[in-house]
Amino acid sequence: MGVLDQIVRDKRDEVLRRKREIPRGELEARGKKAPPARDFRAALFAKPLRGLGPGARRVGLIAEIKKGSPSRGVFAESFDPVVLARIYAANGVSAISVLTDEKYFHGRPEHLEAVRAAVDLPLLRKDFLLDEYQLWEARALGADAVLLIVAALEPSHLRDLVQAAKGIGLSSLVEVHAPGELDTALALDLSVIGINNRDLQTLETRLETSLELIPRIPPGPVVVSESGLFTRDDVERVVAAGAHAVLVGEALVTATDVAAKVRELALLEEGQG
Repeated sequence: MGVLDQIVRDKRDEVLRRKREIPRGELEARGKKAPPARDFRAALFAKPLRGLGPGARRVGLIAEIKKGSPSRGVFAESFDPVVLARIYAANGVSAISVLTDEKYFHGRPEHLEAVRAAVDLPLLRKDFLLDEYQLWEARALGADAVLLIVAALEPSHLRDLVQAAKGIGLSSLVEVHAPGELDTALALDLSVIGINNRDLQTLETRLETSLELIPRIPPGPVVVSESGLFTRDDVERVVAAGAHAVLVGEALVTATDVAAKVRELALLEEGQG
């Protein structure tokens, strides 16, 4: 059994438990009272910034709030999602991803709620979403978009969740890792496709995954390269292949100077934003 299989098995049990703790009707009521979701897709198109030199570039950056991972353990015990979110927002990220899985990534749903109260950027709920209940939960917590992982879902179930998310008012970042998964994603009318450079079964990471899959995606969807991006050179490689945006967690959370790292990975020159 791979890592993803274990996570999905445990997540199903978690969802059943949460359904007993908070009825879906309560989440729906909270979600319907929430302000309209922010436009996640539009935010990922990096806009020209005043004051940049003629050769300067930038890329849409989804900065992740991530306390730990199965492969690396806890990154920092003094982790404060709100402080991190405010640094991200002050330095020009396009959107913020908040990991809410507790068992494997040391996140909590409350982190998303706290970040929503602190910043006005589009928020992505990063978790292993398997049930429409979790979509309503995401909306009630303040998310504007959700992650849907092709490898964790049957194609028909993926289609249903994409449509359900749209009906709730959420954008979907549909994530793939292999050619067959990309074919499944392309069969849907998607506005954002993510390519995860990490194999969720083995946790091995290679940027070549993005370099190989991006050229297979026709014009239309915003393409996001995820995982394994640590340097400006890494980002430039996937952008050169056609990525519109990148999703970065560990490199930012563990940086000595988070603000400077944001600027580096957004392809901004030092001191610009």
